[in-house]
Amino acid sequence: GAMMDITQRKTFEESLQKLNERLDIRAKELALSNAELEQFAFVASHDLQEPLRMVTSFLSQLEKKYKPVLDDKGRQYIHFAVDGAKRMRQIILDLLEFSKVGRQELAGEKIDLNDLMGEVISLHRTAIEERDARIHVENLPIVFSQRAPLLQVLQNIVGNALKYTHKDVIPEIFVSASESKQEWTFAIRDNGIGIDAEYFDKIFIIFQRLHAKDEYEGTGMGLAIVKKIVENLGGKIWVESEEGRGSTFFFTILKAEKI
Repeated sequence: GAMMDITQRKTFEESLQKLNERLDIRAKELALSNAELEQFAFVASHDLQEPLRMVTSFLSQLEKKYKPVLDDKGRQYIHFAVDGAKRMRQIILDLLEFSKVGRQELAGEKIDLNDLMGEVISLHRTAIEERDARIHVENLPIVFSQRAPLLQVLQNIVGNALKYTHKDVIPEIFVSASESKQEWTFAIRDNGIGIDAEYFDKIFIIFQRLHAKDEYEGTGMGLAIVKKIVENLGGKIWVESEEGRGSTFFFTILKAEKI
């Protein structure tokens, strides 16, 4: 007969089993933690909005009732307070939106990206007309994905391209797509103010702003939401840019087996 020492193999198998058990426990803890964080964000966002509405309402009433006796400085203080409350409310709404990404499992469907871009252009019609902006859309594909999140991604990136522009330059935006075996890659190129390379990662983090609020409006949440949506759909997002010479945002969508 033949004999073989299997002590080392058994030790390895026991270690592997213990590791799997620890990983399973850790995964459950993380899932619970994420659920609690999402619930906290949801509750906090709703509960904080009411006192902010009350503050804004009373300040507006105060200005209306005592406007004749207020000097310019007093009216300015009220304006600052109301503006601050409004911006805080927008931050809360953006946080709520960020916390909701990925919580709802939406059904996949056929989406003609040309039609979806038509909706995006319609939603931004006022800004487009004000700046006489030009949006060039190449023939985009039909994909199988989730419509509402994709609309939000395109709307946000195009909105940024319209916002972060040179005041004396007509905005031009080019939307295109390229195909590989496994995915579609979409590119949204603009002729805006551009981004320095050191900020390429920073712009996708919540509340990270590169400009003062009096230069460009916003809370610094838009691209963080976009990144979370794209990654939740199994894709990735990145930017190529040069300060003063425009930006190109890329994101990918995995191909479905059948459309």
